[in-house]
Amino acid sequence: MTQQGVRWTADQVLALAPDTASRRAGSELGTAGPWSETGSSDEGTLWGLCRGSGSTPYQTVIDIADSTGPAYTCSCPSRKFPCKHTLGLLLLWAGEDGVVPRGPVPDWAERWTEGRRERAAASPTTGGASGTASPADPEAARRRAERRAARITAGAGELERRLADLLRGGLATAEQAGYGMWEETAARMVDAQAPGLAARVRELGAIPASGAGWPVRLLEECAMLHLLDRGWLRREALPDGLAATVRSRVGLSGSAAGPPLRDRWLVLAQYDTADSRLITRRIWLYGAESGRTVQVLSYGAAGRAPEQALPVGLAFEAEVTAYPGSGRLRVALGERFTLPAPTRSRPPGVGTSRAAARYGEALRDDPWLDSCPVTLDRVIPTPDGDSWQLADEEGDFALPLAPSALSGPGLWRLAALSGGAPVTVFGECGHRGFVPLTAWPAEAGEAVRLC
Repeated sequence: MTQQGVRWTADQVLALAPDTASRRAGSELGTAGPWSETGSSDEGTLWGLCRGSGSTPYQTVIDIADSTGPAYTCSCPSRKFPCKHTLGLLLLWAGEDGVVPRGPVPDWAERWTEGRRERAAASPTTGGASGTASPADPEAARRRAERRAARITAGAGELERRLADLLRGGLATAEQAGYGMWEETAARMVDAQAPGLAARVRELGAIPASGAGWPVRLLEECAMLHLLDRGWLRREALPDGLAATVRSRVGLSGSAAGPPLRDRWLVLAQYDTADSRLITRRIWLYGAESGRTVQVLSYGAAGRAPEQALPVGLAFEAEVTAYPGSGRLRVALGERFTLPAPTRSRPPGVGTSRAAARYGEALRDDPWLDSCPVTLDRVIPTPDGDSWQLADEEGDFALPLAPSALSGPGLWRLAALSGGAPVTVFGECGHRGFVPLTAWPAEAGEAVRLC
């Protein structure tokens, strides 16, 4: 590889695993025992043969220099991506230097690597000559956009009537009707081509079963949905940035546009959320020169992790292009100029009071924003009754942890890393509290993934 002296950590490799079972199985294959004919090249290719249950070993190839993150292929029949053999080979390479030696790429690995790089070069998004597409008909595109806007408007009007019926009949009717009422309404929003409205309606359906205090939470969410409805219906009167946010929230995401921003990007966090239809991967990046924190989204079908992966603690130089919207946090990852490499650098942090103020400022541009990215500097995780909080070192201010952050191993990793001493923590600060995603020790040290 171009950067043979730089190795990923085991945690960075295992962050690519699609589930706990794959993480465990990949760890078992991270030793030299089952492998033969392993190697690596200066161009960023890893390969190896892994002994399996059959007579023929599995052929595993990894392209670490791929522009969208590590790319993989394996001849095993697994439907998981990456498979346990890919994880095992990466762990073997990330371990002791020399276990995966440099050498000439075998034909079977070279055919796959060159083939996918040729296809990427020919893609219209990378400027390949053979990928030139015929220009779209702007008039036809305008008519399609008008028809879709009309359908969304009709769906928003129907949703307003359903919200009015709910409030007129009383919130208790939501508990009696069950989830079916909301699923039917969500289906109507899908028919209206407003997936953003459909997703928020489905969230309403789960609130009556969420425990004590649900009527207050249901009323709050109904109010936010009503506000989004009214924003769509009056979008022409809104400022350009807020109008773009409304379009994005109802499901008209638009395309990344504007001048690309080149920077050295530090991978702050990566985590997946899933529903019955889709797995969404969120990757937070921090630009060392621009000081911007941005988010890259990628998607995979249910049961299959998204292909794009950037483990926490790596840094690389690349261009990004922002999507429309007031906050302009979401970006498309463009051309990369260096391979991702481990780094101990971290973003500058703020105190807890400033973090809360930053979320309030973000709400002015996007009233539907659940949280915003913040790095807290020199905070101490401390118990707070039945909950936890992150307190400033001086003890003057603190942020409560969100309920979702109180379960799982992340909280205990954070507490163990701190040991009562101040740490740097990156996470999402919102109205439900703070969700820690990554932490660094007070002194120089590697990032610890919490999610």
